Amino acid sequence: MLLQHEGGTAGRNFFRLATVLCLFWLIHPVEVLDQKTLDEHGIGGGVRLSEDLYDSEIYIEFDDLYDTEAIALEPEVLTRTLLYDFHIVRSGDYISNLAVNYGLNQDSIISVNKIANTRLLQIGRVLKIPNQDGILHTVRSGETLSAISARYRVEPETVQILNELFSDKITAGTDLFIPGARLDWTRLQEINGDLFIWPVSGAVTSAYGYRRDPFNPARRQFHNGIDIRGSVGTPVRAAMAGRVSRVGWDRVLGNYVVINHHSGYRTLYAHLSVIRTRTGAFVSQGERIGDVGNTGQSTGPHLHFSVYKDGITVNPRALMR
Repeated sequence: MLLQHEGGTAGRNFFRLATVLCLFWLIHPVEVLDQKTLDEHGIGGGVRLSEDLYDSEIYIEFDDLYDTEAIALEPEVLTRTLLYDFHIVRSGDYISNLAVNYGLNQDSIISVNKIANTRLLQIGRVLKIPNQDGILHTVRSGETLSAISARYRVEPETVQILNELFSDKITAGTDLFIPGARLDWTRLQEINGDLFIWPVSGAVTSAYGYRRDPFNPARRQFHNGIDIRGSVGTPVRAAMAGRVSRVGWDRVLGNYVVINHHSGYRTLYAHLSVIRTRTGAFVSQGERIGDVGNTGQSTGPHLHFSVYKDGITVNPRALMR
């Protein structure tokens, strides 16, 4: 009798379990998957695309496959929209550091903000920071979009799209952002003040600009270079590589050397005690061309150093490392 009772109880329990499973199947049919379905589609559904990409499985939901042809034909590289962020210059900011922080080259920040001298970057100035490398090109009279693009080796359509031009017609004076372009090396050195080395080590005793005439204190005169103190015989070196265009003696300059450089630059070294080069010689940067002296119209041993750009004197200090 006991065995019959236990068997009847077991039968009723089995029947109840079967009933519950059937009801569950009817209410949630999509949640019960066989192994074949799991193998084909994965637990989350969708279509399995690849099994060998980084040893992982990537799934795309069916809702994302509304236009598989468009996805397949989409180009890999698209022109990025030109956007700008803004940075307020703080104490300790340098263009080189900002370039690293924003993931750009220095040329981009310098050009976009039309910075003439990075050493004179003022605290509080607001800088525009582009979202990609490139420089500004100011269109000159007669220039065409195709010519500008060819110069920088970029497609005209890229420049047109990036600058939101409605046609290939451009107006003189327009600033175009040229993606990937760089500043000329000489221009970048000028802006960073790294174009010339110091021809001699020593204190600057007279700066570039107006000063009292040392031989007539009642008169002001324009000093077109800088005077660097030095002992007689101290080596004077070429501030940049170039070709010696003239050497000689002058009543005011004493013994002097003039060197022509690239990009329209010329340097003058005066009051030398000894000249150690000759006209026509090519000299490398740092090569000894003479010695500090006190010749000509001079108040003591020093080197007078002048820099000319296209025949006009400029302040040497702005271009020296």
